[in-house]
Amino acid sequence: MESIEIGTIKDVEPWARLRAALWPHHSLEDHRAELGRAFLSGNEEAVAFIARNAAHEAIGFAEATLRHDYVNGCNSSPVLFLEGIYVRPVDRRKGIARLLCNAVADWGRSLGCVEFGSDALLENSASHALHTALGFEETQRVVFFRKPL
Repeated sequence: MESIEIGTIKDVEPWARLRAALWPHHSLEDHRAELGRAFLSGNEEAVAFIARNAAHEAIGFAEATLRHDYVNGCNSSPVLFLEGIYVRPVDRRKGIARLLCNAVADWGRSLGCVEFGSDALLENSASHALHTALGFEETQRVVFFRKPL
């Protein structure tokens, strides 16, 4: 039986490894530091949930924040925003991402949020499919530009 719990300092090592699997362009040290800054520093506008299997191993996570700035496709503020979600490949297709997302949604509702935003890279069709399966609807596609000065 899987369980979902709020991430704490005791979760840093397995959580950082899961983050590195999702975002491999950052080192484990970078992930550990980010966890300390963003989710373990007492910030009441950020939360993370850890999914555990029957052996109590961390098998996935979802991180979310409250965003007060404009969130594409949303009309309210603050907006609950899914910053990242990941489940180990061996544990996928068992409803774990849905459990994580539901925990995040419950947290956001408890803080008065009425919209739940997220994003994915344009080419990440697996993430698009996951978002659709979790009940998100696509609101717009965007390409960002930059010009050095």
